[in-house]
Amino acid sequence: MRQMSLTSELVALCHREEADPGPDGSWMQLNDDDFRILALRLSDEADEGPLWVFAYGSLIWKPAFESVERQRATAYGWHRSFCLDMVRWRGSVAQPGLMLALERGGRCDGVIYCLPDGEKPAQIERLLRREIDDHESIGSVRWVPVRTAQGTLRALGFWVGVTGRGTSLNQPLETVARVLARACGHVGSGAEYLYNTVSHLEEFGIRDRNLWRLQLLVADEIRSIHGHVETGAQSVSAVPIT
Repeated sequence: MRQMSLTSELVALCHREEADPGPDGSWMQLNDDDFRILALRLSDEADEGPLWVFAYGSLIWKPAFESVERQRATAYGWHRSFCLDMVRWRGSVAQPGLMLALERGGRCDGVIYCLPDGEKPAQIERLLRREIDDHESIGSVRWVPVRTAQGTLRALGFWVGVTGRGTSLNQPLETVARVLARACGHVGSGAEYLYNTVSHLEEFGIRDRNLWRLQLLVADEIRSIHGHVETGAQSVSAVPIT
């Protein structure tokens, strides 16, 4: 197993208490009817058989749903990118953060989860309520073809192909590292999010070259902010921060 430069000790240095500012009033919030209608549409578009969800970031280590099966899968034509601007959750107005989404180009190795048998509209609605909360985000929810060891299937993906307001696309890793090393919101820091994602990808044997480089850059950035910190290298098999 490879040794991560970004350790739990370094991540802990990024934590601070932040109040939840609540929804941004400039975005149009979804109501109960909106969620229901969107869930019904996505259910109508779904393939026959079980409902699969494609996870490439936090859904891998904090899915917030039950599953009956999981396996590696690859989405071609997309790649992970810290391109979602955050002034809530893992960022603040004073120190905005960045979250992962899928940008066009390349490939993304991730994990697909199979949900238990049940009413697809209800299952999808629960997922929607976890992942999005405004009308402007609806276009980022889509069915993504993924390739598995058993063949190709379609899985529900979130924050796929984001554009426009609220995004910072194609940023250099050095720029992203400076943001993640400093940003923190009421649910945690950007460094913590990166730490959890990289360590759990490693558990699945997934080697994301950009994220591996990014965790090194973030570790160096944290040391530069807080002074030299001797933490030693930490195995990715260690229990991660949750």
